[in-house]
Amino acid sequence: MKLWKQDFTLEGLANMSANTLVDAFDITFIEMGDDYIIAEMPVNHKNVQPMRILHGGASVALAETVGSIASVLCLKDPLSYHPVGLDINANHLRSVPEGGKVFAKVSPIHIGRKTHVWHIDITDENDKLVCVSRLTIIILKTRK
Repeated sequence: MKLWKQDFTLEGLANMSANTLVDAFDITFIEMGDDYIIAEMPVNHKNVQPMRILHGGASVALAETVGSIASVLCLKDPLSYHPVGLDINANHLRSVPEGGKVFAKVSPIHIGRKTHVWHIDITDENDKLVCVSRLTIIILKTRK
């Protein structure tokens, strides 16, 4: 069953993310299904810690990015309401060295009227789990 209330394309997601943290970290949306989205992010000088491995905060930023975008796509009226991150949890399981790539797949746990809860798996190029995250989004009425 299709979860999304908005019609979208990968190109449209890229356009919506222009001049944001998504651009700064070179995050690219690469796949979408009826109830999931996948984005990739290179591990490079923009998101590594001094040990030259992926910074845990960059994994969290990637997780919140895919979850927030997914919430926007679940809204019937994205001009009157907007999603805001309420809580995020991340378990960092494996390091990724500079020069690699990571992939974030977001899928729903709960889609309610006022809250959305998302599960995000971040894997490396060998499909090994790097980080597991849960994101809770609150849906707020947009102030005019």
